[in-house]
Amino acid sequence: MADDLEPSTSGIRTEASPSGRGGEPVLRQVPPPGLRDKALRLIWNAVWLLLYRWSPVPLYCWRRFLLRAFGATIGKDAHPYPTARTWAPWNLTMGDRSCLGPGVDCYSAAPVILGADSIVSQRAYLCTASHDIRDPNFSLILGAITIEKGAWVAAEAFVGPGVTVGKRAVVGARAVVTHDVQAEMIVVGNPARVVGHRT
Repeated sequence: MADDLEPSTSGIRTEASPSGRGGEPVLRQVPPPGLRDKALRLIWNAVWLLLYRWSPVPLYCWRRFLLRAFGATIGKDAHPYPTARTWAPWNLTMGDRSCLGPGVDCYSAAPVILGADSIVSQRAYLCTASHDIRDPNFSLILGAITIEKGAWVAAEAFVGPGVTVGKRAVVGARAVVTHDVQAEMIVVGNPARVVGHRT
């Protein structure tokens, strides 16, 4: 995830953070989106509004088709719900049987990767972008989000840029996660803290 990062001049970490080990997220500064990116998102938003959003819930195959048509990598029997918003489908990967639940906001300015059998529940927010508040130019910063195999992000939780939620970990409802979550850990609260272990 960190192989292509540029050196930081504003205190943003650029070294690799071990996946699911509770480390600091890895972020990188980027320029604002270009004209091509804005045009693609405009087209995608029209498709989402007219063809995706109003599809009946059971038509997962139709929504998988639309996401793939815009560059997403979608596994077998993935469940993207009609009200789940994906900012840039070309940055989305959904593993086999993974789920983006109703009302999920997938702000995929950087890659969002859902492992097999992972679940992101109602109205959760996967946010891959922020701004560097230490930079006078308020630069845009990005970090990929990975939800590993069998992990669950519960309703209305927030997962911040650069975070990895480890294998079979649980992020409790309305938790705010800004650091990696170790495999099989259960975290709750704001900021998220470990309260148990999933066996």
